[in-house]
Amino acid sequence: MTLTGRCHCGAIVFEAEGPPISHALCHCGDCRRSAGAPMVGWAMYPEAAVKVVRGTPKVYASSEHGRRHFCGDCGTGLLYTNAQNLPGIIDTQSATFDDPNAVPPQVHIQVAERLAWMERAHELPAFERYPAGP
Repeated sequence: MTLTGRCHCGAIVFEAEGPPISHALCHCGDCRRSAGAPMVGWAMYPEAAVKVVRGTPKVYASSEHGRRHFCGDCGTGLLYTNAQNLPGIIDTQSATFDDPNAVPPQVHIQVAERLAWMERAHELPAFERYPAGP
């Protein structure tokens, strides 16, 4: 199975070959701040299984060893590497897959940093589309 993913503007396209090692929903503050979202889905692959097939991501040193790869045009986060803690591994932001349903998440991680309101977010009212006015 090969999954393709892309940034919002389509300037960067990547492929991930085979099944992921794992797929986790990360609640850490770093991921939240980087994505502007309450959590980020990461599908982890061997580094050789992921290749950028169009464009060149910008790389940001988000920590001493962590590197976040993103589109320099639209800002979409795409990949993460950490040669110290995850040698030979690359994380893909799973929501950027063309078919994000293809690889369901398996676990929540870094829940010690989870926003308190996320614990019960599934209990909020839900609307098929943007709700009508107040």
